[in-house]
Parts: sequence; C-alpha cells; structure tokens
Amino acid sequence: MAKTMKAITLVSILMTFLCAALYGYMKNELFFSLLITFGTISYHFVMRLFVGFVIDRLLDNHVDYQRRWFQVSDAEQKLYKSLKVKQWKGKMATYDPSCFDNRIHSWDEVAQAMCQAEVVHEVNVVLSFVPILAAIPFGALWVFVITSVLAACYDGMFVMMQRYNRPRVVRLVKK
Repeated sequence: MAKTMKAITLVSILMTFLCAALYGYMKNELFFSLLITFGTISYHFVMRLFVGFVIDRLLDNHVDYQRRWFQVSDAEQKLYKSLKVKQWKGKMATYDPSCFDNRIHSWDEVAQAMCQAEVVHEVNVVLSFVPILAAIPFGALWVFVITSVLAACYDGMFVMMQRYNRPRVVRLVKK
C-alpha cells in the first residue's frame, strides 16, 4: 500500500503542475478545473504521508494504550458492532501491515502501533477540512466540502477499526 500511495501522490502532483502549465498557456477552463481537482487530490495524499511521517518520528510506535484517550467504552463497541466493523477486516488497506504482524512484534508492540495509527488517522480527519479554505479564492464551496467530508469519513473508518480491534489485542497482552 505504501508504494501505491506514494505513486498516486507523485502522479497527482505531476498532473497538478501539468494542468497549471496548460491552464497558464491556454486559459482553458477545463484545465483550471483539472488543476483544482488534482491540486486537491495532491493535498490529501501529501498531507496523509506527511502526517504519518511526522507522527512516526514523534511516537516511534511507543504509545501508552492504557491512556484514557485510547480506552474504548461499551457504548462505542456497540456502535462498532452495529456498523459491522469486524467485517471490514481484510477489506481495508494497511499502509504497513508489518507493524501489526504478531509474528514480528509482541502483542504489546502491536497495541502501541494501533494507537499510533489511530492518532495518524485522527489528525488526518481534522486536516481533511483544510481544503475548504480553497473555496475562498476558487469558489465551488460545495465541491470542497464534499471532498473534505468524504476524506474525513475515510480516515474515520480507520480510527473505528483500530478502536474496535485494540481491546482484543490488549486482552492478549494481559495474558
């Protein structure tokens, strides 16, 4: 998944520059629309890679999963069951699956990596709404709102998956 994300990021950045050059040369509205589209896509991918990089350097998978922030309530677990989060397993991409592999890491290390992944996705949720500010110079507020909400929901799914699975991993740690 890491290679795919990096490739999409590179292609979207290149397309942003290409559309900017073509729009600057031709002043064609199609290239302006594509410039905004690829620019927004670039933002979302660059931001996610950057947030993951920074948080990985700051936390280095050493997160205290006992902290209150990472505790999952019974009501939250019921919500996840009603959303059938368990069925998402295997269908959702993982940037670096080796971080969650219990053949490589202890369950304690896996739980810490899960917390770090949760933090990354929570920060991504918040930063997903930054492109709405682009509506000020470009207009089309609804386009930026829709893409921001969809991007935030995407990261929210990963937060839910981490929070749904972590109590089971913590139980394994305690055994």
